[in-house]
This record gives sequence, C-alpha cells and structure tokens, in this order.
Amino acid sequence: MAEAAQRPGSPGWREGKGRKGKEGPPPRGAAPPHRVRQTPGAGEGSGTEGRRRQWRPASLHYIDISKMISSNEYGSHSWELLVTVDHQHEEVQKEFLLRVTGDLHIGGVMLKLVEQIKIPQDWSDYALWWEQKKCWLLKTHWTLDKCGVQADAKLFFTTQHKMLRLRLPNMKTVRLKVSFSSMVFRAVSDICKIINIRRSEELSLLKQSEDTLKKKKKKDKNSKEPVTEDILNLCDSPVSSGLSGSPGLYSKTMTPVYDPISGTPASSTITWFSDSPLTEQNCSVLASSHPGCSPETLAEMYQPRSLADKAKLNAGWLDSSRSLMEQGILEDDQLLLRFKYYTFFDLNPKYHVSKLSLSSEAQDFTCESEVDEVEAALSNLEVTLEGGNTNNILEDITDIPKLADNLRLVRPRKLSLKTIKPYWFVFKDTSVSYFKNKESAQGEPIEKLNLKGCEVVPDVNVAAKKFGIKLLIPVADGMNEVYLRCENENQYARWMAACVLASKGKTMADSSYHPEVHKILSFLKMKNWTMSPQAVSDPESIDMKPECFVSPRYTKKYKSKQLAARILEAHQNVSQMTLVEAKLRFIQAWQSLPEFGLSYYIVRFKGSKKDDVLGVSYNRLIRIDMATGDPITTWRFSNMKQWNVNWEIRQVAIEFDQNVFIAFTCLSADCKIIHEYIGGYIFLSTRSKDQNETLDEDLFHKLTGGQE
Repeated sequence: MAEAAQRPGSPGWREGKGRKGKEGPPPRGAAPPHRVRQTPGAGEGSGTEGRRRQWRPASLHYIDISKMISSNEYGSHSWELLVTVDHQHEEVQKEFLLRVTGDLHIGGVMLKLVEQIKIPQDWSDYALWWEQKKCWLLKTHWTLDKCGVQADAKLFFTTQHKMLRLRLPNMKTVRLKVSFSSMVFRAVSDICKIINIRRSEELSLLKQSEDTLKKKKKKDKNSKEPVTEDILNLCDSPVSSGLSGSPGLYSKTMTPVYDPISGTPASSTITWFSDSPLTEQNCSVLASSHPGCSPETLAEMYQPRSLADKAKLNAGWLDSSRSLMEQGILEDDQLLLRFKYYTFFDLNPKYHVSKLSLSSEAQDFTCESEVDEVEAALSNLEVTLEGGNTNNILEDITDIPKLADNLRLVRPRKLSLKTIKPYWFVFKDTSVSYFKNKESAQGEPIEKLNLKGCEVVPDVNVAAKKFGIKLLIPVADGMNEVYLRCENENQYARWMAACVLASKGKTMADSSYHPEVHKILSFLKMKNWTMSPQAVSDPESIDMKPECFVSPRYTKKYKSKQLAARILEAHQNVSQMTLVEAKLRFIQAWQSLPEFGLSYYIVRFKGSKKDDVLGVSYNRLIRIDMATGDPITTWRFSNMKQWNVNWEIRQVAIEFDQNVFIAFTCLSADCKIIHEYIGGYIFLSTRSKDQNETLDEDLFHKLTGGQE
C-alpha cells in the first residue's frame, strides 16, 4: 500500500522534511509542486485506504529567488501610479509610471520620481498636485493610503510658485511670482511685501466679474489695432523668501545690502517697515502718486448702476483659506488686488513721520486730546489735595456731557406731507429726548429715541444751508425714520458726532467725540465752494480732463467747463496741504459717506418670499429693500452672540441679543464669502495698537475657514 503524502499542517507534517525520509517542502518563494490525485484502486492496496483521495508529489520544480517579484512589489499590495512632470525639457518624457504601495509616503513618491526623471535641476519648489481632487499633497510624511491616493489618481508634479498678473487699485498691472500652494491669506501677505503695502490682512484677491470680461472681449474684437497692456514685470522678486523687490535684501550676486546708518546687514523688517533710507529705495508701486487714468482706461472699467450690479462685483472674492490652484486659478491669470475690509489699522501720519523709541514694556499711545485730559485731571487732583479752588471743568469725572438745543423734527409720512416742528432736544448717554420747549425739559419727554444700533446718514447741502441728520432707528417691524434739522454748521457737527458715537454705543465722554466734530467740520469746509475769483478765471488754461475726476452721471449732466470750474473750487480747499494731509482728508471725506464700507449681496431671508440686499460693513449688517434701496433693519456686530453656517443647504444663521435670530441664503455669491466677511471683521477688531504686533493667522482661519 502506497503511503499517502501529508499536506502541510496535517498531523505528521514537520517543517523541513516529510515523513519517513520523504523530501521536505520546497524553499520559501519557490513554485508549489504539482499534485496528482490518485483515483480509487490505483494504489497498491484496496478497500478503504485505496478509495481515499491521496496526494503525491509528481515532481518538484524550484525557481531562482533572485528572479522573483516579492509580494510587496507585485500583486494586491502594489500598483502603478501615473505622474505627469511639468518641466521645460522637450527631449525628456513628461509622464512616468511609478510602482508604489499604499504605505509609501508622499516624500518617497517624489524621491522615486526625481530618480526616474534624471534631470539635474533644483526640484525644491516642486510638489504633487492631485488633479481630480483639486488639492495639493504637501504633507510629505503622509502615506498614499492616508491621502486616499489610489491607482486611478492622476498626479501632476509642478512648481508651487507661478506667474500671476495683478491689477492694482491704481489700474496698473504687475506680473510677479506667487505661491499657488499657500492659502490666499498667506499669498496676499507675500504679495504686499513685494509691492510695499502695509497691513496685508485688509486686502484680498478678487476675480473679475463676467460683465467686465465680456465688455473687454467685445472691445478687443471691435478694436482694429492689437491691444497691448502696460505690465510692470516683478518676476525677479522672490515672494516666499522674505526678500524685498528692488533692489531687494540681496543683489544678484548674493552680496548683502548694508544699512547706511548703522553699517549692519539690512533685515527684511528694516527694508519694509523702518525709516531707513533703504525703504525709500524699495519697490513702492502704490506708495507714490500716479497720474490720473485716461478716459479710455476709465471707459474700460465696469460701472455698476444698481445695488444688484454692485452685488455682482463681490461674488468674485477668493476663499482666503484655500490656495489659488484649488480655486481654479491658472498660471498667468489676472486677478484684482483690492481692499476687502474697510477697517483700516491706522491713518495717523505720526506713525510714518516720527521715530518712536519703544521700551521693553508695552506702551499705549494715545491721541493728544487724551493726554490733555489726563494732564488736566492730574492738575485738578493736585489743587484739590492742597486745599485750593479747582477748575470745575473736570470736577466730576463721572459726569457724562450732554447737548441741549432747539432743533426741528421731521417725520416723513407715507400718505401725507412731512411734518416739521421745532422742539427742545436733549442728548445724553446714547439717547435723544425732545420736549415741547426748554421750560418743560424738567418733566417727562414727548419721546425718547435710543440711538444705539441705529443708522446715521448725513442730509446736507452746504450751498442751500441745509444741515440735516437722518436717523434710521431699528424697531420690531423694521426701521423708524426720523430727521433732525440743525441751524448751522457748528450745531450740525456737534449733534452729528454725538449721534455717530451713540450708534456705536459710545457717549460724548468718549475721547473720539472732539476729533469727530473736527472731522465733520473739515468735511463741510471742503463742500463749501468759497474761493478767490482768480482761481477759476481761466479753467481752460489748465490741462485737465474733468471726466477723469467725476462719475459718468455728472459728465452727462454738466459741460466740461462747468465741471472744471467746480473741480478747481474744490481743489482750493486742499491746495495748501501737504500730499499726506490731502490724502488723509480725502479718505476722511470718503469715510463720512453713508455707503462707506458696505459690500452688497443678494440674499433670501428665511420666511421671506422676495429677495433683499444684504449690506455687510465693518460693524453691522443692513437689510436693504432691493427696489427702493432703503434700509429695513440693522444688526450690529457688537450685539452678535454667535453665527454658524449650514453647509448642506448653504444657509447662514446669526443670533443677536434679546433673542433676535436671522437666517438667509446667499443668491449672488457663495455663502462662504459672507461667512468670511463676518469672521474677518471680527478678527480685525481684535488687533491691538501695537505696530509690531504679529497677526494670529490661525485665529483668522478659525473665524473664517468654516467646516465645509
């Protein structure tokens, strides 16, 4: 009876040899032996043993281990990955197949790839881009399994810094290298270092609207001559290395630039932010004044005609928490560099002119009025301790100033004419009360208006001696509209400043009250067209194009001679100022406009059947009627308790004090843009007065990033 061959693992099988001197198992990695099943009756014996299924090795074949592919390199554990390389060598192939495993890290993939490319060059700026997922694989220690990369993935090995064309606010275009892998927030910071713009957190990148692109394409098609764009090339300025633009921290020969005052090698901080002479040599695309835009350039600009048109402009803001490449921006595309947040860190020329000697301790720099108040209070305290008579100006430091004047109250009515009546008004804290006359001011007021959270809009015509204040006071069903009419400029400036502070929750005791009064008076002076006759004796003798200074609606309404005369009149009010003072005065006038800093979006509020316009400002949200443009309701950020976004239905929900809840969906843009606006303004409000403060970038992304 033939002896049955034992299977591995069965009783009697021993590692290394078979039973009764039989040959042992084949070496590890060799091919398995051929097995022959013996049919019943074919063996030496018969009966039960003959009917068994017996296995006998017919022949043993061994294969050379060195010629085998291990299971780690072949089979279910390994696979081929297609990678396309972005290089300029035409004679070298661009597509490579790498055999990889899921536990291979990203850095190992790039190392394998570079070894196969065999091109001697600097690959340090290269990284892997996953085309299907629209994401960078920048965490080189992550494995392919952790990243989710499988055999069907198509990776692109390309540079992280690419050329980008930027349209600046002065309508000039620059071309420079920008990081396409960094978040937009970091990329904008690097851009601002090159073109010498402080406070990069206030700016962002904007895509051109479709209407602008259509208009430009139509013009290019109708133009007989080829359009050549004047572009300033800054491609030699390294962005991510912290070097300046021109001449830069280092020259092309890598020779360090030395500070002419101290003689030490200049740091990037000196070249960007200090008063060193090197700063003046630096690239300053926006710091210097440029000539006004030509009428042809202005004609190219998109002019929004309505609130809906303005809402279209804000739909193109890029996501600050994602990279350019992730948002579909390609190399050599054109973007707009614009101020996104209208809460400027400082507009005080003292920070730019004088050198401040900072001690190791943190110092808080106050304005001159605050210093005067502190000195007066100390002097008053000193006299009091000595037993002398004190100046009663600061006798009670807890006393809040108030205003009391005769003003006229105007209440518009829908079905009748406006009612204008004189009353005795008293302004105290953040409220305005009015009485029948001065004698009855000791009793109960006719009405008390709480101005906290209201909208304050100037209603002024200096030439017509009209000085009005429009108050939009939020109530349960919308806004209560009230007008106050003042007698003269000084009265208007005092009451307007008090109303503006009260809308922000501040009283007249705040140190910003008197500067606010002065700013309003300065603005009224600019609008007062009083001047010497010789200034406009011959407007035609001055080379000036009025259409470059006013909006299109004025060019249609007035002739060029009339506009030139009015422009020269306005210029007389600032002609004696320095350039910095004139710029600051212009910004102050801009900030005093009712619509300053408002970014518009078309939204649909929860429970509403019609679309509205939502205005987002640095301190409030405004619901605006799309048809009339009138404000309906205002919500202050200071009263906000929390906000969140439902990313599935793209709805923004906000909770305010006094159990006020609002929810809306954005129709003109992605709700992420509004979410980033709200979080961005709250982030900017956390900045301290320290000029050398380092921004908390992680906090910005926590407030604006969202959880999509």
